[in-house]
Amino acid sequence: MVNQDKIKLAAASIIEAIGENPDREGFKGTPQRIAEMYAELFSGMDANAKAELTVEFDENHRELIILRDIPFYSMCEHHLLPFYGVAHVGYIPGKDGKVVGISKLARVVEIFARRPQIQERMTRQIADAIFETIQPDGVAVVVQAEHLCMTMRGIKKPGANAITSAIRGSFRSKAVTRSEFLSLIRGR
Repeated sequence: MVNQDKIKLAAASIIEAIGENPDREGFKGTPQRIAEMYAELFSGMDANAKAELTVEFDENHRELIILRDIPFYSMCEHHLLPFYGVAHVGYIPGKDGKVVGISKLARVVEIFARRPQIQERMTRQIADAIFETIQPDGVAVVVQAEHLCMTMRGIKKPGANAITSAIRGSFRSKAVTRSEFLSLIRGR
């Protein structure tokens, strides 16, 4: 659980530390709003992504399934600034041919994004949760994101995107399967 009382105190302290008055009109209620926002932004801390994948449908489907362009927002754990973008998730069902609802794939992305994160770990966590829970023949995840810690501060390069991938099973062992996934997420 996010401790909103501690966040309120910390936010008021930060406001004071930058030379502002937390009691002036524009800041009244700001510590509370920050506490509520952090509770929402970090709601994935207590969520179980694997639990989202427990309902399967027996469709005897053994072909590639992709959910592309899943928007997400996360917080860089190094600077507590947002990074945001899209995730592409694909899998090939296992021998049993069972599939999960496609909304469940988006929920897995959302849960891992709603934690203090680095993009590389988030990408890996999404792939591992799917691979370990539904035991498909293969899983591929590609995440593309812009990091405000690179846009607002530091090197100041707006528009630069980081792209990370995690591949498991047949996507790793079969170049043709990996190529098909990459071609489809590009929309070609």
